[in-house]
Amino acid sequence: MKVLVVGSGGREHALLWKAAQSPLVTALYAAPGNPGMEALAERVPWDGDLEALAEFAEREGIDLTLVGPEAPLVEGIADRFLERGLLVFGPTQRAAMIEGSKAFAKTLMERYGIPTARYRTFRDPILALEYLEEVGAPVVVKDSGLAAGKGVTVAFDLHQAKQAVANILNRAEGGEVVIEEYLEGVEATVLALTDGKSILPLIPSQDHKRLLDGDQGPMTGGMGAVAPFPMDEATQKQVEEGILKPLIQGLRAEGVLYRGVVYAGLMLTREGPKVLEFNARFGDPEAQAVLPLLESDLVELALRVAEGRLEGARPVWKPMAAAAIVLASPGYPEAPRKGIPLRIPEPPEGVLVFHAGTRLGPQGLETSGGRVLNVVGLGKDLEEALGRAYAFIPQIGFPGAIYRKDIGKKALRR
Repeated sequence: MKVLVVGSGGREHALLWKAAQSPLVTALYAAPGNPGMEALAERVPWDGDLEALAEFAEREGIDLTLVGPEAPLVEGIADRFLERGLLVFGPTQRAAMIEGSKAFAKTLMERYGIPTARYRTFRDPILALEYLEEVGAPVVVKDSGLAAGKGVTVAFDLHQAKQAVANILNRAEGGEVVIEEYLEGVEATVLALTDGKSILPLIPSQDHKRLLDGDQGPMTGGMGAVAPFPMDEATQKQVEEGILKPLIQGLRAEGVLYRGVVYAGLMLTREGPKVLEFNARFGDPEAQAVLPLLESDLVELALRVAEGRLEGARPVWKPMAAAAIVLASPGYPEAPRKGIPLRIPEPPEGVLVFHAGTRLGPQGLETSGGRVLNVVGLGKDLEEALGRAYAFIPQIGFPGAIYRKDIGKKALRR
């Protein structure tokens, strides 16, 4: 099989790394990929033109395409491929609206009884500000559209909440804001494969969204993840039966067949798990922690999803733990520095390095974005996995790198 992976980040590097282990694969392509992927796949120059990439896939006889990032999914990349009779692992444009519009997702949850925070949506800033005065703080303000994981403000005072509303609604192109009640509990992520009929939850994981230790600082795309996150069987059953299945069944009732991976960002409250957000793709950095623990063939599973025959699939997991630590560029998330030289020694056994924001410059490997590298430690338990990841990070030449020193501490406490 010829397999194409779409994207250039750490999540896509992890997808490619896992796909390369499949005996089904005869050739791998990455569009546009990054320097870390060059040893695994042929990189395809791509500027984001969906039609051009679909033409490439048809011309090259690509058998299966794995779409990593959310933006091309929301723009309709799966539709373009399906129109040409090409198999794609990733939801159609209508299905991807669970991530493309938080307002749409909240309406869907309300309609089909999926537990989530109480909310209101607004396009008028005056009405939004009046509502904030009514509900008070703490409150959560969300950009309804795509924001690369950084469109959420957890406001503990009304001034902060009002500023977040103004930032979203006062843009020249307009916007839509979702104002939610503040939920208390423990955050976790459950990723699940689905062919639109069957649901196959993967092991739970936990992301760390804030930039700084102790969950301080601004929201980011994610500074690290651990897997498996300790979640009891009863809670996992609640997530599958009360959240994932109603979502897929609800979409089908709306005439939407969802094929790909569903990301359920959860708050584990005293009343049970509630949805913070749905995403239409693998989490980043959750994928970098979850995929190394998957013993089963990812390509075979993705093929079953794309062909609508997921029923009966039972993935096998390694009896291990994984910890992914994100190394970000100075200035992230507001103004990350680019062009910083990087030196990455050969990682020892039990450590993986996935490239995210890297490029080849005149002097060699350098930074090209905010989140630059993912260092993943593997171990018999989470403590060992964290120890291996953190022991390797100082060996990497990355001047000024930002990374959290407390990834996984919440999971260890559980």
